[in-house]
Amino acid sequence: MEHELTHVDERGAARMVDVSAKDVTLREATADCFVRMAPATIAAIRSNSLKKGDALQVARIAAIMATKRTPELIPLCHPLPISGVDVDLDVTDDGVRVEVTVRVTGTTGVEIETLTAAAVAGVTLIDMVKSMERGVVIERVQLLHKAGGRSGEWRR
Repeated sequence: MEHELTHVDERGAARMVDVSAKDVTLREATADCFVRMAPATIAAIRSNSLKKGDALQVARIAAIMATKRTPELIPLCHPLPISGVDVDLDVTDDGVRVEVTVRVTGTTGVEIETLTAAAVAGVTLIDMVKSMERGVVIERVQLLHKAGGRSGEWRR
């Protein structure tokens, strides 16, 4: 019997989708978020003068760690042998744009890993600057691109 919801069995119970019959392919996904903050906070990030240290490097490491820990955080997400993670942090006049690209050779995609990584990097930036500014906001976390697998390529 075919189910419309892939993570629910015929009784309505949550389940992890069996991906063992899927082809092993190179899969890649990119997501971003934007962390809006005040000009003084941006200046402190640029000059690396925050009390907690280098916010950009800590956010980069947090994104990489989050990628690897996604199945521990997101129910029903498959543990994957991550092949690579690229984290780009672009400091602008009104915030920091975080872009994360994750790659894997496997039977399922890495969209959730890349979204998780971008979100955790954004929250990490907030943690790094909170002593200076309490009102920092993550404005969006979004998938930008995915490639590989049966559904092919998608781009926002």
